Amino acid sequence: MQTQRPASEGLINVPGGRVFYRIVGQDAPGTPLLVVHGGPGLPHDYLEPLEALANARPVVLYDQLGCGRSDRPDDLSLFALPRYVEELDAVRQALGLMQLALLGQSFGALLSVEYLLRRGQEGVERLVLSGPCLSAARFAADQRAYLTAMPQGVQDAVAAAEAAGDYDSDAYQAAMGAFYAKHVCRLDPWPDCLMRAIEGMGLPSYLHLWGPSEFTLTGTLAGYDATPELGTITVPTLLTCGRYDEATPETTADFAGRIPGARLTVIEDASHSHHLEQPARYLETVEAFLA
Repeated sequence: MQTQRPASEGLINVPGGRVFYRIVGQDAPGTPLLVVHGGPGLPHDYLEPLEALANARPVVLYDQLGCGRSDRPDDLSLFALPRYVEELDAVRQALGLMQLALLGQSFGALLSVEYLLRRGQEGVERLVLSGPCLSAARFAADQRAYLTAMPQGVQDAVAAAEAAGDYDSDAYQAAMGAFYAKHVCRLDPWPDCLMRAIEGMGLPSYLHLWGPSEFTLTGTLAGYDATPELGTITVPTLLTCGRYDEATPETTADFAGRIPGARLTVIEDASHSHHLEQPARYLETVEAFLA
């Protein structure tokens, strides 16, 4: 599923600064798809395979404030969920996306749900939540459960770092690497688009909102939980996860069961980056749902 559609890029004024956007297939006939990246602070580059969907519809990607090719303010108060909701709305309004489909990955799924809950669902025709984090406590608990299955040396390194409050040690960094190789992206080596995203990562926003790693939750999102409100979502919804995803199949199935009529697809031999690990399966699933 390849696309030769033209692309356009630019900057949009949002609360706190300017954000970079990219539109692929602007002349495609279908309802535009607005893609919301995760991290927090991991720019859109790693979602590059989704540009293949532009054969049927415009695909719009953007870098949230503080990462990638967007402005990088020093004010940590800008890295707050209500401002991210305002930012998403500003992107939508600036690009005239009155009718659209919304796809959020990881933190982007959280942000997409929060947008629907706080700004309403009018004009959103379809919703895709990939590797969704919709309850911070549950996401963190699932990482802890995975951590208990890691080698004892990995567990000891994490425990020592957390006890000392020192996350810069070689042992902790190695523990992160071992965990991520199982549950974030199982490809070896990691693909270029993911490495580019990591190079453009906005670490201050990740540390402020989440913490030093996926399994050490110390940031401002610690109390976030959308599950009590998922039943109010009326947009047709698809949830996807990998078999070894940080967003575990069990937790993702629970989220799907709370959204009226939602569909769930678990992609085998894949983890949090299932759109990179099994791109054909992922794109076919999303394309069929959007169509």
